[in-house]
Amino acid sequence: MLQQILRDMYIDPELLAELNEEQKQILFYKMREEQLRRWKEREEKARLEEAVLRKTARRNQSNGKHVQWLRGKDGEVWVWVMGEAPGDKPYEQISEELIAERARQQAQKEAEELWRQKEAEITKKFRDAMAQEKAKIVAEKWKIETEDRKAAKLEEEKIQEELKKREEEERQKGEEQIRQQEEIRAKELYLSLKQAQQHSQHSDDDQEWEEQLRRSKAADEERSHKARRARDEYRRQSLRAIQKGRVAGLSNLFQETSLNKDQEIKLNNNSANPSLLSLLALQCSNIWERPSRPFSRDIIIRWFKEEQIPRRAGFERNTNRIAQWFHGIISRQEAEELLMNKSEGTFLVRVSEKIWGYALSYRQQSGFKHFLVDASGDFYSFLGVDPNRHATLTDLIDFHKEEIITSSGGELLLEPCGQQTNPPDYSPLFE
Repeated sequence: MLQQILRDMYIDPELLAELNEEQKQILFYKMREEQLRRWKEREEKARLEEAVLRKTARRNQSNGKHVQWLRGKDGEVWVWVMGEAPGDKPYEQISEELIAERARQQAQKEAEELWRQKEAEITKKFRDAMAQEKAKIVAEKWKIETEDRKAAKLEEEKIQEELKKREEEERQKGEEQIRQQEEIRAKELYLSLKQAQQHSQHSDDDQEWEEQLRRSKAADEERSHKARRARDEYRRQSLRAIQKGRVAGLSNLFQETSLNKDQEIKLNNNSANPSLLSLLALQCSNIWERPSRPFSRDIIIRWFKEEQIPRRAGFERNTNRIAQWFHGIISRQEAEELLMNKSEGTFLVRVSEKIWGYALSYRQQSGFKHFLVDASGDFYSFLGVDPNRHATLTDLIDFHKEEIITSSGGELLLEPCGQQTNPPDYSPLFE
């Protein structure tokens, strides 16, 4: 199951919900290790492919145009960082110039807008004045009905020239005022931007950003602490597996030896009975094929009968009695109800509905913990927590009666939780 998760880099949300915090952290650590391994493998492959492509391109483009990076004295690609190279302006000067340019552009923009308004006012003012003077002159001349129209025309042109001159003077005066206002405004904007830049270092936004940064650093430290704890737990269990791994190996060896002897005795006893041999051949022809995941209670029961009973899962060691801690296909809620009034260290093992394996439910002082036991291979081990591989389910339970499951929780299996119903909840598994 763990190999499948690492291969797909995906875990079903329902299965993830079954894991406790330690299992999640260690599973994350293993998935991260797998990501790094794949990344290094991909980078190495890309490096080799790039080397091949570079060699091919050099061969094909020996006489063609190509681009080559400028390199420094150290042989690396030459890089220029603005403000740090010899002869570059310092950062403070660049910042001052940028602020001044920004203030100048803003003041120029405001001055242009102000000038458009001023120009429209001047044009309207003199257009109206000229129209009024022209109307006045025409009315007076026609009223008097003099013959000196030429004099009236000259007088009208004189007035128009005077008005245009006054308009030009007004324009020049307005432009000068706008220019002065633009310079004053540019200085004001420069000072304002400079003060805003200095004030922003101690503003509320920066305080909020610093608070967010502090919380982010705290979260990073917490994640780093959890990952470090997961790595330490993984190393501790790996060392424990090296030191005590012989127990599972010897148990597996004895089990295989016993199984081989039993099979040899049965074959010898049945060799003279052709009908039994034919029945055995018929049973072998109906091979059990396990699906990738359990999808119904019936398929789980068949899996248990086909694969787990031959491995004596749920039995006490060297007896035909069902272990007191073994339970059938019950839910997490039902397991917690059974453990509710029990003391710390009480435990039970139930058949899982999520994976091909079991769930160990443990009573701790502040609540409950649930550990998934992977039985999809030819061994038993905690999913994502314990690297130890045990030949039987009983070996795993006995092992953790003396050795804690996780260093952070210190879980020891002290007292088994038995049945509270009749018939037992595991009865469908053995019918």
